[in-house]
Amino acid sequence: MNEYSDASGNKHNLWLRVLIMLLIGFAFQLCASVLCVVTVAQFVMVLVTGTPNAGLVSFGHNLGRYLRQIVSFLTFATDETPFPFSDWPAE
Repeated sequence: MNEYSDASGNKHNLWLRVLIMLLIGFAFQLCASVLCVVTVAQFVMVLVTGTPNAGLVSFGHNLGRYLRQIVSFLTFATDETPFPFSDWPAE
């Protein structure tokens, strides 16, 4: 009852995963707020300069990858834990 099997048949502790899922779920909410700030900042940059900021484009792309990793972990599509338990996704 305290374990589950992944697609490969490996056993994992369910309660540890639930704890990590709660922490990662909080990170998802925080990242969603950061995404809103980046979106507004990028809009202002384009409004003022006429072109997107390359740093914000890169960060937004990596943030999107991170959010995808979180969703995959939370839905049990993968057992690979996202940042901060692994490296930050980079291009």
